[in-house]
Amino acid sequence: MKPVFEPSSLRTTILQASSFPKHKPTHECGVFAVFGHDDAAMLTYYGLFALQHRGQESAGIVTAKGSDSPFALHKGMGLVSQVFKGDELDALVGTRAIGHVRYSTTGSSTHKNAQPFLVDTARGQLAIAHNGNLVNAAELRAELEAKGSIFQTTVDSEIVLHLLAQPRDSSSVLAVLRRLQGAFSIILMGEREIIGFRDPHGFRPLCLGKKDGAYVLASESCAFDLIQAQFVRDVEPGEVVIIDNSGLRSEFPFQPSRSAFCIFEYVYFARPDSLIGGITVSNVRVEMGRELARQFPAEADMVIPVPDSGVYAALGFSEELGIPYYPAFVRNHYIGRTFIQPTQRIRDFNVRVKLNLIPEAVRGKRVVVVDDSIVRGTTARARVVNLREAGAKEVHMRISCPPHKNACYYGIDFPDPEKLLANQCTREEIRKYLGADSIGYLSTEGMIRSTKRAPSEFCTACFTGDYPVPFNASFDKLIMEKRAGRARLLEKEEPRLL
Repeated sequence: MKPVFEPSSLRTTILQASSFPKHKPTHECGVFAVFGHDDAAMLTYYGLFALQHRGQESAGIVTAKGSDSPFALHKGMGLVSQVFKGDELDALVGTRAIGHVRYSTTGSSTHKNAQPFLVDTARGQLAIAHNGNLVNAAELRAELEAKGSIFQTTVDSEIVLHLLAQPRDSSSVLAVLRRLQGAFSIILMGEREIIGFRDPHGFRPLCLGKKDGAYVLASESCAFDLIQAQFVRDVEPGEVVIIDNSGLRSEFPFQPSRSAFCIFEYVYFARPDSLIGGITVSNVRVEMGRELARQFPAEADMVIPVPDSGVYAALGFSEELGIPYYPAFVRNHYIGRTFIQPTQRIRDFNVRVKLNLIPEAVRGKRVVVVDDSIVRGTTARARVVNLREAGAKEVHMRISCPPHKNACYYGIDFPDPEKLLANQCTREEIRKYLGADSIGYLSTEGMIRSTKRAPSEFCTACFTGDYPVPFNASFDKLIMEKRAGRARLLEKEEPRLL
């Protein structure tokens, strides 16, 4: 087995990264809504099932059956199947519903931060489900607290509800939306309507469908397939869709802005069967694999995907070069969110428990491993070690996106830049650290070309450092908790209430 190179500049980074089980940027959130269907709660339940890949920390549904009835809410920590286990759906009556699956991108992973949020205001009951990050959340919250607002969570989504609860002359929905900065695909439910909207840059996806005459909104079209709804179209960047008993209408309250759809939706986040921007995600990933093969070909006996996110890129790579495709890594689909950690005698447990290798398939072979991304590099290195131990003759790594060098402030939980392998090392240092015979990353141009869309339509900040919306460099997902901590530190210096 080849020795593993570990440059001195990486030692601190590797030690820090080894304590994190995550090796991928974590999913954002998924939102879903139904207006005008007798089975609104059940349809939302299945819609959230289809969007489970976008968040596994918590799930929730709010329903309404009329303007004179209280909204019904059930939410909790865990997967959709864990939160809704029995009779919970029976209590969620009504013809309108919104739902949410969460991964925390602002605010910690706790029950109080689980969505949707439900409040009573002077304008009636309001519920919200949000995918994305508001980059001006801290400033807006400080302004609201100065006016006496009391917050129950540490999530930026609650800020939108507080803004809407302000006096009517300053809190029309469109006026509130104009104050938000950053990434937001949001669904609001009021006493008579459901409102869906995307930020003017269109960072996060949101699409519109119909089912038995009812309107449906979802983060991805794969949710429509499960409930047999008809895909109508994507909600446009900067569009506000209002659905009520009169039907559907649209408003465009924002100034025209540059498009900045997150290209990582195509690379990794979105389900391969979803339709985004008129293109099926799986087709884009196959083309990314073809582009990768043209840019970094390899002489090898087989192409091995890292399931599940590397499967389609590996297919494209295999087809382009005529190298046999073989799924030598087998995924365990029944791993829960938590499990008992073994002793140190079981090496690389977090890696091996999810993917196991078929040694006979790779022994004596030259293999190309295709994955969608490398973040910290610890898991990719373990894969190479496994292949070497199984007797692979050569191991070539191919990655279907460019190197990640920058943090995301728009709703993806990337680690700090100093924990990103490509931010700390040269390409050759990365190859040596992984223990691979060669490494190739798809270029930014090739990645965009695979989408058949214009470069100007995308946010590529995590690769290029070109951030389309200004942000506070001190921002992180726990910024609200840190604000509360600073307030406690000042208690002795501030006058007491009594």
